[in-house]
Amino acid sequence: MKVTETKLKGVYVVEPQVFGDARGWFMESWSKRKLEEAGLKVEFVQDNQSYSSQKGILRGLHYQQNPMCQAKMVRCTRGKIFDVAVDIRQGSPQYAQWVGVELSAENKKQLFIPRGFAHGFITLTDEVEVQYKADNYYAPECDGNVRWDDPEIGVEWPIQPVILSDKDEKAPTLAERMEKKEINFVYEEMK
Repeated sequence: MKVTETKLKGVYVVEPQVFGDARGWFMESWSKRKLEEAGLKVEFVQDNQSYSSQKGILRGLHYQQNPMCQAKMVRCTRGKIFDVAVDIRQGSPQYAQWVGVELSAENKKQLFIPRGFAHGFITLTDEVEVQYKADNYYAPECDGNVRWDDPEIGVEWPIQPVILSDKDEKAPTLAERMEKKEINFVYEEMK
């Protein structure tokens, strides 16, 4: 298993070793021991899966507030996505910076997103399935989002979205969330 830190400290691309032969392939998609050896100590408690029917569906940018914030390990098991993590920790030297990685069933890459980051993705093909592990349970009262096209963040999505949820369409900007104190991540506590 290869674990590589991205340009954002704490966000990692995880590439499992794939063993293939005439029958197909096998991979270990997650290993607590191997991730701990790479410096990622996380205890996942929930596994989630989403299906998107067509190219251009955008989900995000989502996060959960303290005390129910989540670290995630995201992978695409069918089709292809552009997956994004945004640092939303107050006082972080990377505040409002983002990183994007193409995840696909073919490349088998995964993205580890620590607590204190917003997450989102856009489907690059039809018929997409995404699975992710979370280290905390979903809590609707702690659920939050910021605009996918927030100019302060400036994510360079590879395609324009064609479908957004009502919630994501109406999401406020990061600055609006901060002004209303609707994001409670502080860099020092998230180290």
